[in-house]
Amino acid sequence: MDYPTLPVSDWDENHVKCWLESIGIKKESIDKLYKEEVTGPVLMELDKPFLKEIGMKKGQMQLLIRKRNELLQLQDHAQPATSSSSKAPDGREAQTAPGTPSSAPAQSTAGGGSSGAMGTTSTGSTAPASGDRQSSSDNTQPQGPEEVLEVRNCRPFRSQDVDFKYVKDTVLVPESGVTDLIIPCHEYKSLDTASKLDKKQLQAKFASELIRFASACMNIRTNGTIHFGVMDSVENKGWKHGQVVGIKVKNREDYVEALDLYVEKCFCDNLQETARKCIHPPVFIEVISKAPQEQRFVVEVDIEPTHTLVKNRCFEVCLPNYNESSRKVTLTKEPELYQRVGAKSEPVQRNKLTAFIQATPDRDAQREKAELSSTQVHTEIPQDLGRKLSILLNDGKSYMDDSLRYILVTNRCEQDHLNYINFLMHLNIFCVFDFDEHSNVSGLCSKYKEHHEASSYFLQDFFKAIKADAPPSQKLFDQTSWIFCNGRSDFLGDEKPCDENTWIRTKKKHLKKVITCICEEILPERSFIVLFLFLSPVQKPLVDTFQEFYTEMNGMDYIICIAESRENYARWANLAQTSCSIETLEQRSVVGMKLSHIDATVQAMLPSTAQPRHLPVSTGGVCILPSREEEKLYSLEILCADQCDDTKSDLWTKEQIQETEQNFYRGRKIIWENLWLADKKLCGDIIEREACNDACKLLDGILRGSVLNYPVAKLKIFHHPGSGGSTIARQVLWKSRKNFRCAVIKTSYSPSTVCNHVLALKDYEEREITHCFPVLLLIEDYDDEYFEELQSELLEAAATRKMNTPRPHFILICCRRCNDPERLCKASPLDTVAVTHKLTDSEKSLFNTKLEKLKQKDVKPEFILTFVLMCEEFSDTYVSRVVANILQGIDPHSRDTCLVRYVALLNCYVPNSYISLSHCEAFLGLGAYMESKARAYDFKHHLSEQARMIFIELRESTTYISSVRIIHCLVAKEILHQLSVNESQSQLAINLLQEKTLFENRFGREEFIKFIKHLFIRRGKRSRGDNTDTLFSPFIEHVWKAEDCEKAIAVLKAGYELLGKDPFFAQQLARLNYSNKKFEDAKLWAETAKAHLPNDSFILDTEGQVYRRWFSFHVDEMTEEGDTPETIIEKIEIALKAMKCFRAAQEAAKAERDIMNNAGFHGEVEVGCQLLRFLSTVPVFQRSPEGEYTELVKYLTTDYIPEEIKKTWGNLHSRLKGLRQRLYNALEWISEELSYFQTDKNQDKDDESDKKEEQIHNPRKWLKRQSGVYAKYFISASLVKESNNGPETELVRRMTIYKSGGGNVTNILYFLTDKKESRSAEKLESILSFYPDPLSDRLEDNDLINYIFCHITLACLAPGSAKLLPLQTLRELSTRFFKVKRPFPASAYFLLTLLYWPDEALDKEHNPDKDEILTSALQTLKRLYDIKMKDVPTRKRRIYTHFFLGKGYGLSKIVQKAKIDKLITGPLDERRMKWLNGTVWNISSTSDSLKRVSGWTEDRNLFTKGHKKKLPILALHRESVPLGNENVTFYLGFSFNGLVAFNIEVENDAGCSRTSGV
Repeated sequence: MDYPTLPVSDWDENHVKCWLESIGIKKESIDKLYKEEVTGPVLMELDKPFLKEIGMKKGQMQLLIRKRNELLQLQDHAQPATSSSSKAPDGREAQTAPGTPSSAPAQSTAGGGSSGAMGTTSTGSTAPASGDRQSSSDNTQPQGPEEVLEVRNCRPFRSQDVDFKYVKDTVLVPESGVTDLIIPCHEYKSLDTASKLDKKQLQAKFASELIRFASACMNIRTNGTIHFGVMDSVENKGWKHGQVVGIKVKNREDYVEALDLYVEKCFCDNLQETARKCIHPPVFIEVISKAPQEQRFVVEVDIEPTHTLVKNRCFEVCLPNYNESSRKVTLTKEPELYQRVGAKSEPVQRNKLTAFIQATPDRDAQREKAELSSTQVHTEIPQDLGRKLSILLNDGKSYMDDSLRYILVTNRCEQDHLNYINFLMHLNIFCVFDFDEHSNVSGLCSKYKEHHEASSYFLQDFFKAIKADAPPSQKLFDQTSWIFCNGRSDFLGDEKPCDENTWIRTKKKHLKKVITCICEEILPERSFIVLFLFLSPVQKPLVDTFQEFYTEMNGMDYIICIAESRENYARWANLAQTSCSIETLEQRSVVGMKLSHIDATVQAMLPSTAQPRHLPVSTGGVCILPSREEEKLYSLEILCADQCDDTKSDLWTKEQIQETEQNFYRGRKIIWENLWLADKKLCGDIIEREACNDACKLLDGILRGSVLNYPVAKLKIFHHPGSGGSTIARQVLWKSRKNFRCAVIKTSYSPSTVCNHVLALKDYEEREITHCFPVLLLIEDYDDEYFEELQSELLEAAATRKMNTPRPHFILICCRRCNDPERLCKASPLDTVAVTHKLTDSEKSLFNTKLEKLKQKDVKPEFILTFVLMCEEFSDTYVSRVVANILQGIDPHSRDTCLVRYVALLNCYVPNSYISLSHCEAFLGLGAYMESKARAYDFKHHLSEQARMIFIELRESTTYISSVRIIHCLVAKEILHQLSVNESQSQLAINLLQEKTLFENRFGREEFIKFIKHLFIRRGKRSRGDNTDTLFSPFIEHVWKAEDCEKAIAVLKAGYELLGKDPFFAQQLARLNYSNKKFEDAKLWAETAKAHLPNDSFILDTEGQVYRRWFSFHVDEMTEEGDTPETIIEKIEIALKAMKCFRAAQEAAKAERDIMNNAGFHGEVEVGCQLLRFLSTVPVFQRSPEGEYTELVKYLTTDYIPEEIKKTWGNLHSRLKGLRQRLYNALEWISEELSYFQTDKNQDKDDESDKKEEQIHNPRKWLKRQSGVYAKYFISASLVKESNNGPETELVRRMTIYKSGGGNVTNILYFLTDKKESRSAEKLESILSFYPDPLSDRLEDNDLINYIFCHITLACLAPGSAKLLPLQTLRELSTRFFKVKRPFPASAYFLLTLLYWPDEALDKEHNPDKDEILTSALQTLKRLYDIKMKDVPTRKRRIYTHFFLGKGYGLSKIVQKAKIDKLITGPLDERRMKWLNGTVWNISSTSDSLKRVSGWTEDRNLFTKGHKKKLPILALHRESVPLGNENVTFYLGFSFNGLVAFNIEVENDAGCSRTSGV
């Protein structure tokens, strides 16, 4: 609702209702007002009789009237800013909403007249900036009558504090009369006009006012101060009474001289000396302002008529007056006695003069008595600064925790202070603004770095760092940033310290940017405290820093100041008062407390002692882990052996313990304190599910080596949401913390960073790194790509470090939510635990017992709902009943109910989603009209009772923004179901998209928008733990099925429009439309997506899919209508358009450097084969009696065109006749791609696979099938006869080979995977029979390559086949591949490495020419591989090794990989891990089949001897190559990237054997 941006007078009933909800009015009262049609104008006129008449209670009436008045006052204060000038200073229209005034909230002030009572001192924020405006006469403009200024105190009487300042356009307390004679009375004079006159006129005016006031004070015997430069509303209409404006002082001596001159002239001779003693010299107080201005002063003169000086005397004076005509100063003719009458200085009337003089002794006695009373020593009651420090530093709490971050602003720290700043080492400091250029050498920074890690920055560099990442880098929150605001003396670069003026000119702008960015984009409001620590005299830049924070944080509620020196504080406070009153500063400051006392006080508040943390070591003891060393490993949350043992248990109140326990049972993730409290018997035991014991047993098995010995082992815990999987994982870690090094991985950091930190954790303080403890690492809710990259990094590290021990070096405890954990457990039972909602009988007993104990502690079941639901195994019926009870009586139209629905929508369909607390507060309008007091409201207290039950607030260690979600996704699903009676989910989603408040809120915005996009785009995938694989996001599929497709399309359209016309929304709209057979709309949306991203291969592929589905629809679903010539042409056009789009996708994919998207090639083949099938049904291409497609083959492969279609298909002929070659090219490209890379698991990122139309799960099988379909339509025996051995004969022969399963390298090698080897051997022999004699007939290059591959494959399957040619003959056939100087496919060079590898039988005499062949082939393979790989990480496309070097000679020495695969037992995942970890080489049958090759290492490169010369060998993991120069042996593999080494071992050194995975 947009009511905060509208004037109250424009509000309707709904606006008023929203505002009433935001201020806490009860629902019953809101309904009554809504029924009475209370609009904005009505609200402005509401009174108590009306409210009483409609039945409102007194408390509600009081709250409403007070909040309404505050609202109207805020609106009134915002009016002058818009009414005084229609233009902002920069020329733009001023736009100040009444509800959100541009200035800070108004403060109560003094009255406007001279006789008004003293005003209340402000505790608010900056005064309006109107005082900074200058008139043409260079004077300050008067304030509007409605404008409210801040009240400030006058300079203390007789104070000579040079640091005291006045702030322009604040007001002083009203002019005052006589009180107790000691408290001075005050009188204000602007002197504005006189200060611009010449010296004589100025002195006369100054003296006249001063002498009059002094005479009155001395006669009445009262102290007094006259202020020049302060407005008196009597003499200056339009100004506020007491408003400070200041005067320009050209020469201070003029004022001093005027006093001396006119005291002598105006007083009688016998009174002059007394007057000089009573009238103190002028004091010049600077007037400061936020805006730049000429220097101005308030000139003050104190009058102090002490009893001993004025006793028995009356002071008559003649006042000076400047005569304009004579230009001379004259004195009044008759001297007069003046007295203070109220707040004025008036002459004593003649008829009262005698009585006044006679009363002089009485006034003397009163003065004497007053002086005696004032000289008595008043014992000042000292403040309890310790309590004040505790409250300010902890935001009102009595204890300190890590819920708040601190920003430290400080200056030079003296050496004697460094011993007393230990308390800073225990604060959760986000960043430090340090103005000490020597800090890194001898100051606070050097001391801090002894205990903690800190990243050093200058202001401009820090701004670049925080703006570089969106969202901000996690490292900003895990490691303190130390910002040197004025250079560093030890820095070798150009950043040098500078003076104040230079700093303001060059660096202040960077400071402003940094502070604005921190407050607006990084740290949410109320989540941090800015601590000003003054350790030395304060400079102006520190004041500027305060003012920037004050402005950005809307006041001082979360700013505190600590100063041991009162002088340092006073200087800072006097300068800072341009933003904030001195009184407010004092309320938020701890001044005068010794730094040593501050240090001790803060450390006493800490929840834990300062004792060090410890890690277990392999020798059986422990070692200390200093904080600084721990912070270096910022990507890990380290679990120490004595975790939480430093906690001060005596500081834990019963309420805290109960809250911590209740938070866990309510649904928050378990924290180490929960387990520690349970161990210490400070709370109830935490239930251990049976799955926890299973996990511990599996872990023991891994550690004992009872399972396969991998350097990196996995223990997988798959669990239903809310079933306790995360708790079990942490319980396993907790139990192991004293025996192993344990940590939780922060997945916001890159796998390489995590790997480096894990290695450092493993090695820390260990003497023998090869015998260190295994490191137990918990990784939660990860994606597959991240996990595989981390695993790869750890494996390489293990290989590099020669880590060969009986047990793993790293154990990854993988904890992941999924909807079918039992299925995943069955797929890999040896290392997987499934945790479900289903409880065993023993578990039911434990859960029910625990529930009863919690109830006995007065814990209401509705506030531990997750635990209660778990006790009932999340039964659908029970969940439905519980949710129905909770929602009973909920207001469906309230804002918090709306928020519940939005959160439920996300939680139901987007795993691990949440909405930031900042978003929720903004949505509910909290804070818009609240009093600006610390913790003025608590989010929970502004929710309905129902919302409090189902919301849970989260703040994990890896999350810097507090967030809100529904307690469980099943509860969220049921809430959606029960609240969707009156509003569909599609409409709810559209409403969510239209909530500007949520989308414009800056904190957590990136995460929020990511969740919204996942809601609409992210598909369900079983591999991610979802129930099923879905074509669209689960939400879109629900809308499609439960409502209708039109609603799903409408939702996506809304998302497209409201999320910045996201092209991927357009892509989904195209897919959704063609899935619903709305092809015209699908075409439109595909073109829209392409217009945004014209070179995105996924979007181009989607455009191709539109036409492909369109073609399929025409062919498959409209056949019964019968085809006309026009419809046939239309169908062919659509198919050809699809193929054109797919070719565009192919070209775009080739240009994409960081990904391989083959969908365009697959799409072209599929639609091309479908087009061939359709063409075969066209009447003009009827099948022959023999069942062949002779006419079609003839049409597609020759110049022949049937007469029936010659004209009608005129523009189709050329494209159709190119169909065969285009399909052939696509099939060859796919074949080559599959020859390079492994396909046992899809390596694409989840996000990328979400963009793809479909996945081909067995691409080799798919290729073989499509090749057969393709070839089927190009085979014709009659055409062979007609061609008489012409080109058509060669084509038909090639197509026959294709149809038989040959035709390309991948199809031929696919025979090796057939379990029935004899069947494959027969097919290969049949294929070979189709080829002409290669020795007599010259084959084309591809045919020759396929022919040789057939022989090699057949030799693997049937070594004794009569069809086989000997190795020497195959070598002779391949000579063209190295003799002819033209490019060949990569498969040709791969063949050369196979054929020319030294053979014991053929190569008894070494021939260096054969080494040249091998070397040239290897170099070409490497070059072609680099082109193929582009910039894709090798872990995403692992090279495929087709053959290994076996024992034997000739073709029998070639061993296919499939043969070794058949020797490995176990599930697919386990077999794959054996390859990855290298344990496959430990299988005896493997070593019996393969031959070890000798080689050597040079500079971490591997070589072996070929026929005579050395050849480079690729180690897939370069780190597995031994350092230095070693003789090694290895198994040799043949791949399209060259020769590959496996299982590298240092020769004759079994202890240093190394393994390398595939």
